[in-house]
Amino acid sequence: MAAKFKLGTELFEEGKFAKANRIFTQIVPKYRGKPQAQKLMYMYCKTFYETKDYYTANYQMERFVSAYPKSEKIQEMAFLAAKSYYNISPLFSKDQTETVDAIDKLQTFINTYPLSEYLNEASALVRELDYKLEKKAFNIALQYNQTGPFHRDYNSAITALDNFLIEFPGSSFKEQAMYYKFDSAYKLAMNSVKWKQSERVEKALTFYNSLLYVFPETQNNEDIQAMYEDLKSIQTNSTTTKS
Repeated sequence: MAAKFKLGTELFEEGKFAKANRIFTQIVPKYRGKPQAQKLMYMYCKTFYETKDYYTANYQMERFVSAYPKSEKIQEMAFLAAKSYYNISPLFSKDQTETVDAIDKLQTFINTYPLSEYLNEASALVRELDYKLEKKAFNIALQYNQTGPFHRDYNSAITALDNFLIEFPGSSFKEQAMYYKFDSAYKLAMNSVKWKQSERVEKALTFYNSLLYVFPETQNNEDIQAMYEDLKSIQTNSTTTKS
């Protein structure tokens, strides 16, 4: 058993993590309660992380943190356990359950170890994951605007983009979200039945004013001005007709 511990340690130090893991798997049960158990479990946990078996890594590292709360390696283990969740997080286009879990784990680490040497990296990972959730939510909302010319799509787009702006008020997608909210209202007004058109034009113009107030130098300015002129033309004609 001691010979395998020595061999596993040598393999670990040489960076041969898969081979070290196979050795450690054989001896971990036999070292429970022994003085060398903490070192063995540290190396064992790291072999899973280094071989990209992140599901097992986060499980084993969380067990290490629980079993050895006074270990000098506890912050490293706690951080890598949380980072394992980050590494499992999928592309933004897929279900984001793991991303939410990763943010939760990383935020727990940040709150638990606010002076950790890993704090900056953990914070950067949280920002990256937050951006992924924002991108996912924005693209879902945008789909309603781009799936067809039916009025119900544009109504849904306005609602979805409103919800996005409420949930992510400081998002880097804010300008685009406000633009497509106006665009959806514009298309809804332009394709509206006459008896609803006046109200919808007013609503679209409200979104226009909000967009220009927040982003006076918006990159879509030419399109927006053309859309504005169309809406004002309808509004003017409607007023003239009533007169």
